[in-house]
Amino acid sequence: MMEQIIRHKAVVKSVEHQRVRVTIVQSSACSSCAAHQLCNSAESKEKDVDVFVASAQQFRVGQEVVLEGRLSDGRAAALIAYGAPLVLLLLTLFVCIGITNDETQSALWSLLAVVLYYVVVFLFFRRKLEHRFEFKIKQNDITN
Repeated sequence: MMEQIIRHKAVVKSVEHQRVRVTIVQSSACSSCAAHQLCNSAESKEKDVDVFVASAQQFRVGQEVVLEGRLSDGRAAALIAYGAPLVLLLLTLFVCIGITNDETQSALWSLLAVVLYYVVVFLFFRRKLEHRFEFKIKQNDITN
């Protein structure tokens, strides 16, 4: 089975040593993309993305490029960002209701658990996730 690739046209916004920041340019093709429901770029006009490359010197500000990512990465990111916190929220809610029999207190504990989840992901897993969800940047243009 071939791996599905998500492609977006983008414009280079800034270039640093090994990091290229690009702005995804939304086009009408976003609505027909296989991952449009998982992709935040389909909901906004512009989205900045940092791409880590071996040498950023081949890119210049204002250059049109193609940003590529794997569909499976998009699904995994959606699971980490939305699926796991939802499960944690519901699990905490039902466990706390069973223990305390107080819905208000249980709801507060559930929200606290979700906030703690995001804090832990941000503080301890951010760097690992940056390397897990990699984009590739290409200089050639795509046609849609």
